[in-house]
Amino acid sequence: MSAISKERLINVLIAPHVSEKSARIAEQGGQYVFRVRTDATKPEIRAAVEFMFEVKVDTVRVINVAGKSKKFGRSLGRRSDWKKAYVRLAEGQTIEMAGAERA
Repeated sequence: MSAISKERLINVLIAPHVSEKSARIAEQGGQYVFRVRTDATKPEIRAAVEFMFEVKVDTVRVINVAGKSKKFGRSLGRRSDWKKAYVRLAEGQTIEMAGAERA
């Protein structure tokens, strides 16, 4: 982890990805989904989660999500491609997502 700067680690994770699927896998399997930079690697994502949340990461899976083609008024446009990471924590570890749970 010393090879990666702390500034880079702070900028790797963009935000937690909140959806029905991410909420379901968080409560069932101890996995969390994050939106990450498109140039982030698995070791960087692992180091960033361990640094920011002080937990032990078991596995990291990464998915590149293609942007959709959309109409903006009369013109056609395209949303940006983005990357998300499924992070499984070691047994007994949890991350408190403040504000993610709504009643």
